[in-house]
Amino acid sequence: MFTGIITDIGRIEAIEQRGDLRARIGSGYDLATIDLGASIACSGVCLTVVDKGEHWFAVDVSAETKSRTAPGMWDEGGRLNLERALKVGDELGGHIVTGHVDGVGEIDAVLPVGDSTRLTLIAGDEVAPYLAAKGSVALDGVSLTVNDVENLSDGVRFTVNIIPHTASATTLAGLAEGDKVNIEIDILARYLGRMMELRASRV
Repeated sequence: MFTGIITDIGRIEAIEQRGDLRARIGSGYDLATIDLGASIACSGVCLTVVDKGEHWFAVDVSAETKSRTAPGMWDEGGRLNLERALKVGDELGGHIVTGHVDGVGEIDAVLPVGDSTRLTLIAGDEVAPYLAAKGSVALDGVSLTVNDVENLSDGVRFTVNIIPHTASATTLAGLAEGDKVNIEIDILARYLGRMMELRASRV
């Protein structure tokens, strides 16, 4: 489990295609405090530490994970939002994030609003029913509040605000129109949707 509060920005230093893709990620974390087998969310994707050094750790990215995450995310040189797994007793500063990507959204517009930036995104039907104004969403692993939602014939358009602190502490400041991001819906919305689906199927 994670909270969507990013604590480091990593960089993919090297990739190696084995049976899966192995990515070596440079990080400012104290790797002595991270065990092999620990979970780290990488731009919203929960991955397992399989190797590590003084300023880097490695993860294996399966073909399934690559197919469900933003195109180009695993290219060498790419920057990733990093978050270590939540510990019992830690402050839940964002919302409950599982590290499972539900869909990929596309940046439709980037608009400065005061000191903040408003991002407008378009996403598909797989996430559309689970987004609500003033609800929570994770974009590339970052916990954000949905401003508003507009239904489309084949998906949804929604907006979020990026405050200066979030811009400086994450990769979101570098997003431009046409870029793709990983979307994770709120886990409460996920379970509510499943309950309603099951109820409808039994009517």
